[in-house]
Amino acid sequence: MKFGGLDTRCVHSGNYIDPDVGGVNTPIYWSASFIFPNQKGELKYPRHFNIPTQIAVAGKISALEGGDWGLVFSSGLAAVNALFAAALRSGDHALFQDGLYGGTQHFVQSILPRFGVMYDIVDGGRPADFQAAIKTNTRLIFVESPTNPLLNVIDLAEIAAIGRKAGVLTAIDNTFATPINQNPIALGFDIVMHSGTKYLNGHSDICCGALVGRRDLFQPILAAAQDLGGNLDPAACYLLERGLKTLGLRVSRQNENARAIADYLSGNPAVRRVYYPGLGSHPGHETAAKQMRGFGGMLSFELDCDAATARTFAGNLSLIKTAVSLGGVESLLCFPCETSHAKVPPEQRLKQGISDTLVRLSVGIENVDDLIADIENALGKIR
Repeated sequence: MKFGGLDTRCVHSGNYIDPDVGGVNTPIYWSASFIFPNQKGELKYPRHFNIPTQIAVAGKISALEGGDWGLVFSSGLAAVNALFAAALRSGDHALFQDGLYGGTQHFVQSILPRFGVMYDIVDGGRPADFQAAIKTNTRLIFVESPTNPLLNVIDLAEIAAIGRKAGVLTAIDNTFATPINQNPIALGFDIVMHSGTKYLNGHSDICCGALVGRRDLFQPILAAAQDLGGNLDPAACYLLERGLKTLGLRVSRQNENARAIADYLSGNPAVRRVYYPGLGSHPGHETAAKQMRGFGGMLSFELDCDAATARTFAGNLSLIKTAVSLGGVESLLCFPCETSHAKVPPEQRLKQGISDTLVRLSVGIENVDDLIADIENALGKIR
């Protein structure tokens, strides 16, 4: 049965009830060996992505994104690896949006050329530039919206239409938006990728990734995933599924908190600029309002000080912790130049707008007045 409401899908879609026991939670099938042949004549093996614990949680993510299938991986980059391995061959060409997550950028620039794959980086602010950059051997367009860490927004329907017209596969990193706020497949995209470590799990205790897509793309991506071996272990699958059950509630609260904090920071003299697509001042606000149900729990802001003082600000926070990653129930802060984009060359970072005083804030589900008070106190100490 298909469920219409996203919160209902979070709780019920994909669940596997063991008929012998009847538990309401999907069991953890903690085994690397399975009887063969089984009653259905199937070969079950964790690296084949086909044990019930893996299938259940992948099905839940697929239901949330509106895909025909899903696969869960040991990390977001493991999912990216499988996608690129399935879509690209030596001599092929790919297009990537400028300002992607730093780990993806590093992979594209350091790994793809070793396998004879050519690529171009395109300004995500102008979808028509993707059309102009397509070559006869272009096989993939990969974008991210909103981007990490500047929350740039791209018109997804336009990108999907460009790819469809040219016969080019379109894929997106939908991590920041989450399937609660944005569903790219409904806008015409072929593949959706997530770093499930973040919002999908939501509790900062496992590392995982996911791919969701159209039915006809399943076999080549599954084959690549099996060859690369980036499967998610059963215990992590269980935690991911448990986290997904509250995704709708968590993201709704994070949307509200992030908007309130963005409004507060926009009027603070210690802050040069705030990057949040929910603000009318954001250059991608109209596009975001058209394709997103909520504007997300991520924002970034540029402090009006030097790098050392910016670190002092972070040290003055008591409730918000300085830490890597994002999307959990707790609010976390980091400097992208030192974390998510540390492997991106400094000159490239600055060109993208990622300075040494840019702060990325992952807003949690705490009381928003407490969060704002914490920020106000820390800013007051550096003014």
